[in-house]
Amino acid sequence: MKLVSVNVGLPRVVSWQGESVSTGIFKDAVDGRIQLRRLNLDGDRQADLTVHGGKDKAVYAYPFEHYPYWRSELPGVDFPFGSFGENFTTEGLDESSTFIGDVFAIGSAKVVVTQPRMPCYKLGVKFNRADMVKRFQASHKSGLYFSVLQEGEVGAGDNIELTQRGQNEVSIADINRVFFRDRNDVATMQRATEIDAFPLSWKLYFQEQIEKAKKYRRNSSN
Repeated sequence: MKLVSVNVGLPRVVSWQGESVSTGIFKDAVDGRIQLRRLNLDGDRQADLTVHGGKDKAVYAYPFEHYPYWRSELPGVDFPFGSFGENFTTEGLDESSTFIGDVFAIGSAKVVVTQPRMPCYKLGVKFNRADMVKRFQASHKSGLYFSVLQEGEVGAGDNIELTQRGQNEVSIADINRVFFRDRNDVATMQRATEIDAFPLSWKLYFQEQIEKAKKYRRNSSN
């Protein structure tokens, strides 16, 4: 596995549907090595910290392998690395084989997988397409977030080395599946809530869904 590109950007104000919007989704690839800190890469910031950034979303990674799909879906659109607002464009790190709680060494830093990306309307702002969020969700190509366990320097070309497999082997693809489609898969949701690296907000949401599913089953059996 490899780090193909490191991408950063500061918030900017753009026009979207007649309004001014502040967003940090515009990222550009950087040369050389850059410091990864607990909450950000140097030179990178998020605009709305209520839904973006923080320790559980310190780094957003998106697979290089997904780019051909988007080029075929949106012909004529330019797709430089960082197009999806990702900090890390990666090779060999996909949603099906990456698990919540996986720990990776990248350069001199260590990161842990926390959750998939749930896109907001600013993805539409980035591509100037109102349908982009729906397209992104339907693709099941979410990418993933890292929390930073150890600060360090990273750079394009660094190996991404798995140093510890996450608890319960719940993949990013599993989270996407139970969130969008299989709302009755109580077993997977329960396993996810037991993972230390899984954010509290997700755990609370899944616990609510588990209780709803159990209540439905009890009522159906009466």
